[in-house]
Amino acid sequence: MTEAVVFYIFAVLCIFGSIIVVTHKNPVACAISMVLTFFFTAVLFILLRAQFVAVIQVLVYAGAIIVLFLFTVMFLNIKEEGMQFDGKNIAKKVTFLFVIVAVTGFFASKLILNSGPKPPVIENFGSVESVGRDLFTEFLLPFELTSVLIIVAIIGVVTIARRSKSS
Repeated sequence: MTEAVVFYIFAVLCIFGSIIVVTHKNPVACAISMVLTFFFTAVLFILLRAQFVAVIQVLVYAGAIIVLFLFTVMFLNIKEEGMQFDGKNIAKKVTFLFVIVAVTGFFASKLILNSGPKPPVIENFGSVESVGRDLFTEFLLPFELTSVLIIVAIIGVVTIARRSKSS
């Protein structure tokens, strides 16, 4: 039951974060909200006892993909009023956010560790070996198609930026 409470809390946080990503006008605020959503999703992976997938979620998506996203936003040269960021009390807001996430994570870990009998876990579920085996055998085509999709998106951004620059 306690895992269900943690799941619902972080699932709701994921939904709110993703709504902010889609509806906010400031691309930098969208990127920050996306990073938080990735962290909340990583907590859901930890609840599934897939620690490796959670770490990769944070490293790859919250790290590399957001850097790529922000690079693309800056490359598009968005108008100045669209890039304004309200920096009032940002230190207090970030500190408050980190305290909330840390306290929630602490209590979530206590609840998970003391939640009684654990459900049966598939052997090597979420481990490096099982993820690598699945990724490069069963899911090789979707994995490669995703990389092609990312390359096509980057080429599209560069093409759009060159067209708008020459106009």
